[in-house]
Amino acid sequence: MEDKLTSEPRWIAGVEPPSDVRTLDMIAIYEMECRQQPECLVRLLRAYGQDGSILNELDTARQMSLSPLPVLFIGMGASYCSSLTGSSFLQSGGRSSFAVDAGEWLHYSKAAWDQAAVSFLLTTSGESAELVQLCKSPSLKRMALLCNNEKSTCWSLAGNRFPILAGPEYGNATKTYTNATAACIVIASHLLGRPWQKDAEQVVQAYSSSLNHAFDIRSRLADFCHGAANIELIGRGPGVGAAIMGALCIREMTGSRAAPHSGGGFRHGPLLDVSEGHVAIIFASGPAAPLGVGLANDCIARGGKVVLVSTEHREPSEKLLPVRLAPVPEPWESIASVVVPQALTMAMIERAGAKLKPRFEYGEMKE
Repeated sequence: MEDKLTSEPRWIAGVEPPSDVRTLDMIAIYEMECRQQPECLVRLLRAYGQDGSILNELDTARQMSLSPLPVLFIGMGASYCSSLTGSSFLQSGGRSSFAVDAGEWLHYSKAAWDQAAVSFLLTTSGESAELVQLCKSPSLKRMALLCNNEKSTCWSLAGNRFPILAGPEYGNATKTYTNATAACIVIASHLLGRPWQKDAEQVVQAYSSSLNHAFDIRSRLADFCHGAANIELIGRGPGVGAAIMGALCIREMTGSRAAPHSGGGFRHGPLLDVSEGHVAIIFASGPAAPLGVGLANDCIARGGKVVLVSTEHREPSEKLLPVRLAPVPEPWESIASVVVPQALTMAMIERAGAKLKPRFEYGEMKE
């Protein structure tokens, strides 16, 4: 008991929150952290383009990746969503790469740990039990860490380290997802030998306007989705990570059921279950955008409603709510498109309250 009374608080991101922040409710914290995303993104992109220590880490990671073995991105929850973007982008560039769930990788894949050129471990807290075990294991070689807590256990254990630079986050993953995904894209670009700065500049210019637009229409989004028995989020390529992240946001903050799918996975099964109580949020971006539009039409034909997130203008209808966002280069749509479910979540918790409470300290980390 004495140890508990005298132990230091385990503040989120290793930083004690200001007293005025600790008085905020989750609705205020959630909006604040959503609105902070563009600023956090700019901070990360500037650091990854200019900071000498990070540039050295990028070069080291590229040297490790020269093996013909695949590149792995390993994470859980929001970190897994970011991992999907990194692996998808490498695959599109002709590099074998996979995203894997950290818990599954820890407990079922140890025999394959050495069959990777380099493993990027993603963890916001740096204290997740599974990631700590992976970092401690001498069997996991040629690894690098992406982490938002430079005072964490994982950070102290890792040799090659990349900061996420999102600052403390007291709600669900918003700015940490955005920054971790951007870091994965930059790292993947470096491994492929591709310049990324011009694309990043375009993203920075478009991202704030897309975020503001989505939050401006959040009441329309909530009205359109009101009464839905099911909300399902659907994407392809980098959009799969965005779909999972969007569903996590809705479920964690509102308690409403939301499920993510890949476009192909949804078509070959769940589409048959679409009815009048169904709302699909479909991300129709990138080279597979026409497939997303076709899926939207099929959902509507079965009586369902669709929020169609794309870069094209479309007329709304009783069953279709199009949300037009500023175009961004691939695979940055995995960041840009998430602002729509974030905005929907904002409207839902404004109306019914947030189910998740602010968290200022790390609790017990269980597997």
